[in-house]
Amino acid sequence: MARARIDGEIGRAAIAAIAAIGAHNDVDIAEAAASVDRTTLALAVRYSLQLLAEQAPGATVEVRVPPYAAVQCVEGPKHTRGTPPNVIETDASTWLALATGALSWGDARAAGRVQASGQRADLSGLLPIV
Repeated sequence: MARARIDGEIGRAAIAAIAAIGAHNDVDIAEAAASVDRTTLALAVRYSLQLLAEQAPGATVEVRVPPYAAVQCVEGPKHTRGTPPNVIETDASTWLALATGALSWGDARAAGRVQASGQRADLSGLLPIV
């Protein structure tokens, strides 16, 4: 069953709240995300993943940000059973840094902050999303 869509105003507010904490404490969005309440973090992650799925519809790549959400995106061959061949997984703080442009895909991969498998598991052309 599909998860309910997050209203844009609520999603943007969650991301703005995290960004404001970062600005107030002079830290990047990844550090700020690590310090917010679970509800705000979950909303920000789910909303940004929703935007990714809207911008790059499809079912070739699965992007996982446990324990908050996972989406399938990117046009191409669709997988229907088992583990998808193209999987990207990262933590919430890293995902929000990627989604907002505070962290580049290349830097995140080089630092080992993103695990990606499969030929199509590259979001560099789709980020930032927010």
